[in-house]
Amino acid sequence: MKIQLLLITATLLVGCGTIQTVVRNDDVAVKSLKEQKSYCGAVPRIYSGVTYDFCYLNAPLEQGVDAQNHTWAPAIVLIDVVASGVMDTLLLPYTFYRQQADGSIVIVE
Repeated sequence: MKIQLLLITATLLVGCGTIQTVVRNDDVAVKSLKEQKSYCGAVPRIYSGVTYDFCYLNAPLEQGVDAQNHTWAPAIVLIDVVASGVMDTLLLPYTFYRQQADGSIVIVE
């Protein structure tokens, strides 16, 4: 149980959607979502962490993966949605400004 908790905590800290979209350069989020082959065309900066997480899930299955074969990855991303939602709410004044100044993070050009 402790190992699972440690893995979930590490994943949340490293892959948090808010960190990917607010703290890091836009190119990091764009590259990550392009590698995932996300169907999203852009990520608005307001609640960008939550949107990033849903865009990460909104992608085709990897080749050779059965839709009925469930893994922990979606559950971990959904847990991150909660953490990103809290962080996105705290960062609303900053992300409102960034949305007005820079616009959305464009994935597909």
